[in-house]
Amino acid sequence: MANKNVSVWTSIPFWRRSAAWVTGFATILLIWLTFDTLGQITMGTDADLKNGVDKRVPAATVINYKIDYKMSTKRGHEVPVIGGKQLFFGKEWSAKEAADLLHLGKLTSQAKNCMNCHTLLGNGAYYAPDLTKAWLDPAWQNGGPLQGMTGKNTVEEAMAEFLQHPSQYPTHARMMPNLGITADEAKGLVAFLKHMSSIDTNGFPRNFSKTVDQFKSGGTNAH
Repeated sequence: MANKNVSVWTSIPFWRRSAAWVTGFATILLIWLTFDTLGQITMGTDADLKNGVDKRVPAATVINYKIDYKMSTKRGHEVPVIGGKQLFFGKEWSAKEAADLLHLGKLTSQAKNCMNCHTLLGNGAYYAPDLTKAWLDPAWQNGGPLQGMTGKNTVEEAMAEFLQHPSQYPTHARMMPNLGITADEAKGLVAFLKHMSSIDTNGFPRNFSKTVDQFKSGGTNAH
């Protein structure tokens, strides 16, 4: 009896080999993507900042620097730009001090359940404004109404004052409740907000009011 021709598409050995190759390739790709992602999200160091080395997640000491947000024609969206030194709450923080302050801010944001109302780095709710780039909102900058209403002279002092006494400063239709945030916790939260603004989030959140011109035309993400 002559051998019957069998189509490769119905060959069990063919599909077994194909599955093995696909699984092996996918495994290698996943391992490569894992290491690449870890490299992208690993926090930089103070030395990186001092040497002008760009990291997607800068060191905690980025709170000692001026942070701007500018359009990148190459990437097609805004990216954080870290500038020169800038005092934060009237001082320059050491690497340990900055890390401790940032840690306090992160713990406070968790303890006060900020994400129940706000969005932080893509996580949370949309009841209240997204806080990912709140530090950059011109309403908090010099001459901005949110800084002006607190009577403070810097972004960090205005934000800290608001966080401690939100009911005194009605800044949004959905007013922030008084959460009993202490002065130290407020400093930590503001450091956390400033650090978040320095993270390269590929242009997220979209439609963020980030420039003075946009602010003057009526756009703001302020609370």
